[in-house]
Amino acid sequence: MKALRLSSAPGLILLLTVLMLSFGAQAQTCYMADDMDAATHTALVNAGNKYWGMLSKGDSAGLKQNAIPGLASDFSGIENVVRDNQANFAGASATGRPPFQLKAEGSAPIARAEFLCGVFGKQGQTADSAEFVIPNLPPGDYGLVIEDVTTSKGPYSVTFVLQQLANDWKLGGLYVKTDQVAGHDGKWYIDQARAYKAKNQNRNAWFYYTQARDLLVPVQFMYTQATDKIYDESQAVKPTDLPSSDNPVDLTYGGKTYKMIALFSLAVANELDLVVKYQAADISDTSKTFALNAEVMKAVLAKYPEFRDAFTSLVARAVAPSGQDYGSMTAMKDIK
Repeated sequence: MKALRLSSAPGLILLLTVLMLSFGAQAQTCYMADDMDAATHTALVNAGNKYWGMLSKGDSAGLKQNAIPGLASDFSGIENVVRDNQANFAGASATGRPPFQLKAEGSAPIARAEFLCGVFGKQGQTADSAEFVIPNLPPGDYGLVIEDVTTSKGPYSVTFVLQQLANDWKLGGLYVKTDQVAGHDGKWYIDQARAYKAKNQNRNAWFYYTQARDLLVPVQFMYTQATDKIYDESQAVKPTDLPSSDNPVDLTYGGKTYKMIALFSLAVANELDLVVKYQAADISDTSKTFALNAEVMKAVLAKYPEFRDAFTSLVARAVAPSGQDYGSMTAMKDIK
């Protein structure tokens, strides 16, 4: 559930009715910056500034000391994020967005906590609204502080997930992501997706819509009017044969058939690559597996030649029955 400001926006009465029907369930309430009390707003902004200062200085110890117990007990992931970004963030400037306060009520973790923030109209989200969907969220009072960071390597967004313990806003999560891939932002990827769609290269269009969606939000569990529009638009080009472990897709090349179990785009350094995963009986002989990867790359491009236009490199990963994999990368121009 959510906190609503008074508004004459179309569909507000309908939304209020829907929210009233949900009072019997575990309540989830979102307060935007204008909705929360001044003391909470100030505390969230100050906490965000404090933790950004630690992150920009590479102060993992300080962040750990200010983390909730569950995160502090297994802090290696955060330490890796801090280390990987220390050189990039040193001396960088950050500008905070208006914070969010999320209240999850109840006595047990919520399987799918959904927070609707701002005013929604009869068509769904509006320009200033947001939605957060978080699985298995324990009851509590949470805050999200998003910092837009300017670095020499381009713009980044840093999101601090905070939880209120006593009178302190403790660190509950840290997300760092670039706002550009291969020098381009989300709008550019939307434009490219539409161009691929116009050329009937629907698979390229699908992956570019997916990349655009990823770039337009600081965390994957956030949804906005822009990401909802991307979702709606992308459904017309969504491939019906996307592989998965449960539904592998056959790749045939050179008289052999390979079982493809995943296909997705991946930002690597300053390029957008395509990753294919396939089943392999054994990957212990890396020389042999490297050769198999090369054959699978050729098989992918033989089946989907349009990928040559959209991606810099192709990554093939052979996946053994144990789940271990072995991967290699080749530039598209070098795959003959």
